[in-house]
Amino acid sequence: MIEKTDLSYERTVLIGIVTKDQDQEKLEEYLDELEFLTYTAGGEVIKRFSQRMDRPDPKTFIGSGKMNDVKEFADENDIGAVIFDDELSPAQQKNIEKILKCKILDRTGLILDIFAQRAKTSYARTQVELAQYEYLLPRLAGMWTHLERQRGGIGMRGPGETEIETDRRIVRDKISLLKKKLETIDRQMEVQRGNRGQLVRVALVGYTNVGKSTLMNVISKSDVFAENKLFATLDTTVRKVVIRNLPFLLSDTVGFIRKLPTQLVESFKSTLDEVREADLLLHIVDISHPNFEEHIDSVNQILTEIKSLGKPTIMVFNKIDAYQPEVIEEDDLITEKTSAHYTLKEWKRTWMNKVGDGNALFISALNKENMEDFRRKVYEAVREIHITRFPYNNFLYPEYDKYGEEKE
Repeated sequence: MIEKTDLSYERTVLIGIVTKDQDQEKLEEYLDELEFLTYTAGGEVIKRFSQRMDRPDPKTFIGSGKMNDVKEFADENDIGAVIFDDELSPAQQKNIEKILKCKILDRTGLILDIFAQRAKTSYARTQVELAQYEYLLPRLAGMWTHLERQRGGIGMRGPGETEIETDRRIVRDKISLLKKKLETIDRQMEVQRGNRGQLVRVALVGYTNVGKSTLMNVISKSDVFAENKLFATLDTTVRKVVIRNLPFLLSDTVGFIRKLPTQLVESFKSTLDEVREADLLLHIVDISHPNFEEHIDSVNQILTEIKSLGKPTIMVFNKIDAYQPEVIEEDDLITEKTSAHYTLKEWKRTWMNKVGDGNALFISALNKENMEDFRRKVYEAVREIHITRFPYNNFLYPEYDKYGEEKE
């Protein structure tokens, strides 16, 4: 029997704070991303709340007055979940739940929920489950009302453990079991990677929702799931790609995001082995996003964590079809020109010009614009790695321009 699909969205409220390290503009940008995350998870944002504070309140994250405003709004508008932009401590989450009496999530919990929805294979599900249990462990005390200390009495004296201790032990055992399971799968995947021969390995990396899977589908003629939502890809997909007569392996990896939960970085480190073992990285950037430079920094930070930042890299600026610079009217003598007003031609003359000779490409994977330049650059980079590894194969793969016309 086919169940009827429920397309109703859960009504939610977002909360963030302005601090000395995060101004109002930065907060709005983070809340925009949080709203997209909420939509991806199946929520509808009804209202945003923000407060200016030196530091988060250790008990309730925001002040008592603002908390009363949130409670009043939540009660009047049938709000199902309140989502905070920063990670809450277990004590904060417990205190807030007591006041608001509805579901409380932070950015970490929201991302974990999306990952749980998106995980399709056993490997991805195991990784997500491990991250969820590690996130859950310190929060057990406030999760269920039955977790109270056992009463004394006849037959209850002497050594024993409370229900909360029992639950913690169960969760720790589960974490240990999942880690062992992941180790087994990792060994199997290591054997698979070893069986791929000496083909050059290329990995697509980048922020989430920049078009990695769409580009993968275009150049590998495959059918990887792609969608305009965050974290559409969780499982690493590896395809053999041939440009002209040069074969190589191309892998599509999980997207990165700012404030990525440490539990997920740890759990998905094995998935990121594809990045660690790659010979060449294609760093895909959504140039149509107003904060793409910060996205680049976020990706580089995670690449540094997994010791992959120094690898040969080609910067691929995708979605040029969607790029629209802000326009200053001719009679506007007040507005100062910023990077938001740059045309693509002006962007190419900035730091992008210093990335390397031809190492900054501007394409549209969706409309297949400038794909010939992309193929040429990838061919030359892969060829350079290949002939360095196998000098006697030099004659097999001529330079791109000497090969003759490419056949589609």
